Amino acid sequence: MLSPDPGLGPVLSPDPGLGLGLGPGLGLAPAFAELDRPVPRGAEVLVRVTAAGLCHSDLHVIDAGGMGFPTPFTLGHEVAGRVAELGPDATGAAPGDPVAVYGPWGCGRCPRCLAGRDNYCDRRAELSWAGLGLGRDGGMADFVLVPSARHLVPIGDLDPAQAAPLTDAGLTPYHAVQRCRAALVEGSTVAVIGVGGLGHLAVQLLRALTPSQVIAVDVREEALALAAKCGAHVSLPAAADTPRRVRTASGGPGADVVLDFVGTDATLELAARSLRADGDLVVVGSGGGQLTVRKPSALPAGARVSLPFWGSRDELAEVVALARAGTLRVEVERFPLSAAPEAIARLRAGTLPARAVLIPDGADQRA
Repeated sequence: MLSPDPGLGPVLSPDPGLGLGLGPGLGLAPAFAELDRPVPRGAEVLVRVTAAGLCHSDLHVIDAGGMGFPTPFTLGHEVAGRVAELGPDATGAAPGDPVAVYGPWGCGRCPRCLAGRDNYCDRRAELSWAGLGLGRDGGMADFVLVPSARHLVPIGDLDPAQAAPLTDAGLTPYHAVQRCRAALVEGSTVAVIGVGGLGHLAVQLLRALTPSQVIAVDVREEALALAAKCGAHVSLPAAADTPRRVRTASGGPGADVVLDFVGTDATLELAARSLRADGDLVVVGSGGGQLTVRKPSALPAGARVSLPFWGSRDELAEVVALARAGTLRVEVERFPLSAAPEAIARLRAGTLPARAVLIPDGADQRA
């Protein structure tokens, strides 16, 4: 049983002897550590965590030894919880409020941050963090300290296990879709490459928000079945002839928009070959692939390449509203926080058919 005071969470520790033994080749392994309960100061808000999502970005952080951020810090950038305590200058929240935590914390002072667009903070290069669980202590713990109530989005009676993944797995595809919404008109076709934690929500969002034909592409049969369940009109296995099949399904020219939620060399090539002239290639996944941009190239004439990052605070509120209305449903598998090593291992092995969500041990009794 995890003690609620102090909290317990997987912390990136500089001592590899504290690792969870996830295998060779890791830059830094996560380890459980006892942490003092944070005390909110100034405008800070202390949130008691009720659910924390796990995604491939966490693996990138682990494998890259913290991605250059100062360690130690607690993992977890997809967080839902209840407000536990307010700093003396905090406003806009009350103890007991059920909330989701907006994760891409910026400087808090530039025009974009002040507009709730911390994901595109003008001073990002000057900061030693990218946000919650990314250089700053995250939510794979009993408590998380949030810099300001402006990062909190009310979730009402939404299940915390549903709400937590929305902060990235829901927000990121929503933001990506909104950026190319003008192209997603009647008669258009959009291809979604990679129907995992983000991709299956992208399919639902595209069906709910646009009249486009949605084509899902993945190498896994279970992912294609999930895509069909989420409303994809066409589900195609990733193969050498997939671009031709995308073009056929689109009526000949190719997809008006391709959303790549993988981002490897192979998927970027597939995306470029599936794209219609004057189309939009939206690279969401951080798989380390490269695409050469030149004239001429694999990209069709007039192509636009977009690299969206997370989303805005207002967009998160819109995503939560969609989920509360029943428009979005995250496929989740729940794990107790103490089973985080198992969840991480299964995510790494590719045997998680759904979004892993960690529930702090005893959270049901204290929510």
